[in-house]
Amino acid sequence: MKPLEILTAFPKWAKATPDQIIDSPAFAMPCRLGEETETLRFDAVQGGDTLDLTILFGDEPHLLRLSRSPHFPELSKLWDNRAAVPEPILLALVERECGPLFQLLENAVRRQVRLAGLAGTASLTEVRTVFAQVADIPFALTRSATVVNALGIIRHLDVTHPSLRAETLTAETEYAAFALQPTDLAALTVGDALLLPEIGTVPPRLIVDGRLVADEAGVAPFAEDGRCRIVGAEPSSVTMGELLDAAEKPHRTDGAPPNQLRLLQNGKTIARGRLDRLGEQPAFIVESPTT
Repeated sequence: MKPLEILTAFPKWAKATPDQIIDSPAFAMPCRLGEETETLRFDAVQGGDTLDLTILFGDEPHLLRLSRSPHFPELSKLWDNRAAVPEPILLALVERECGPLFQLLENAVRRQVRLAGLAGTASLTEVRTVFAQVADIPFALTRSATVVNALGIIRHLDVTHPSLRAETLTAETEYAAFALQPTDLAALTVGDALLLPEIGTVPPRLIVDGRLVADEAGVAPFAEDGRCRIVGAEPSSVTMGELLDAAEKPHRTDGAPPNQLRLLQNGKTIARGRLDRLGEQPAFIVESPTT
């Protein structure tokens, strides 16, 4: 499975809203700034000394607050005295130096961008903005439905980001899987033994949140198939990073089974018991059936 397929296998991200995506620390949208490939990120730190502009996405006005940046050398030269510069001259300079940024925003939002003028001070406190940075350009932009819906898509998440990789997922290690007749399953009682020839010969599998399976073949969707499964008595955990790594570099899951185990069918615990031996074979000894 590909990283985004793994991510969207879990409800948190499959059902994530555009707002939740752009608010994620892992948001990192690849983009082009002029001839350079860059990454647009949110949660930039922006000072109070900004050049406040009104831009239009189509016919929809938005506030764009630019911070001083070496990316705009001519604008930076007159930054401290920009209030004394006639507005038409200032806007012409903005159009010339900020053209690549405007093009980036136009491509990202998929609407034509036009510079309408300087923003009126009366509107500045009324507009909710999102703070962003691309290259060495910090800026703030109106947090509108147009912006959020265009940018807040799952493929703009960086699956290598620590905040994503650290997410903890519930997992179970499966040591054996086999078919058992319903009558035999229903008749299980304390002391019954189920032989487990798979243990020691078949590598365990990791079942993550009942949704994905990780084994020596990689990571794949998991679905119950009616077979009985032997897993550890208590669930374990795995991080999203470990699961993503297992998909990129499949590896064999090793380790001896714990002494205490559970017998499952279709996700339901049928019995609890211990690992023992019956003759030469490993066996699950029923201690507390729940059927």
